Amino acid sequence: MAAKTGDSLYINGADNKWLDLSNRWRELVKYRSLLKNLVVRDVKARYKNSLLGILWSLLNPLGLMVVFTMLFTVLGQSGVNRQYPVFILVAIMPWQFFSGALMSGTVSILRSTPLVKKVYFPRELLPLSSLLSNLVHFLLAFVVLVLFLYLFDLGLTVHALWVPVILLTQLIFTLGLVLLLCTFTVFYRDLLLVLDVVLTAWFFLTPIFYPFDFFGDAATLFGITFDPARVMRWVNPMASIIDSYRTVLWGVTSSSGAVSMDPLLLLRTLVTSLIIFIIGYGVFLRFEHLFGEKL
Repeated sequence: MAAKTGDSLYINGADNKWLDLSNRWRELVKYRSLLKNLVVRDVKARYKNSLLGILWSLLNPLGLMVVFTMLFTVLGQSGVNRQYPVFILVAIMPWQFFSGALMSGTVSILRSTPLVKKVYFPRELLPLSSLLSNLVHFLLAFVVLVLFLYLFDLGLTVHALWVPVILLTQLIFTLGLVLLLCTFTVFYRDLLLVLDVVLTAWFFLTPIFYPFDFFGDAATLFGITFDPARVMRWVNPMASIIDSYRTVLWGVTSSSGAVSMDPLLLLRTLVTSLIIFIIGYGVFLRFEHLFGEKL
């Protein structure tokens, strides 16, 4: 029945939007077998005709760990005095998961142009499958990380129970960015060139091969004095996410092992990730109907 008043009409409109979103999510569940097939396809395609196959998921971060350890140990500028290989490994693995998911997810719609044009299915499955296939590689590499933790006499402590929450935060943040970027890429293909440069800069602006306190308590830029660690946490959620992994698995520079997370810091990062996800998913749903026309 049609609403008679402006207020009730508004409420009914809001209810319809929530109903549509609820139906959308039920549809995603209905197509879960397709999602599984897409993830398997992505995993197989990544290592097709590869001699070492899925072992590359493990050798790549280990190779970078060796390079950074040799470089910064020789130079003596790491700011870290203990277990530097693990210090690097606990950061480089989540970063590679993030950058790999972002790059593959951004082109997920373009890469499946024939499928998008000819077959109906929830388009979210394409960027989601890219994220989940990279998650598979990350989880396999995480097994190696655990081995290194015990090899360097760190092991897993009770603080490692924070890892699932940190991983969930990273998944939400990454998926939000992927949904946003894969939408824009359908309309602006040169975004891929920009993303490559942005990821390179982003890598160096994230505490991967240096600790948060590397820059000290204060820094001055253009005559403005600020706390580098605090500003980095504000503008770079990946900095907080990677530092969280490091805190609960390796520790901080002033500790002899893993320490507990600050729940408020992680909650703030989670809220930021949720906001990014809502924006990304909203933009994706807004322009999804134009994908077939633009591809």
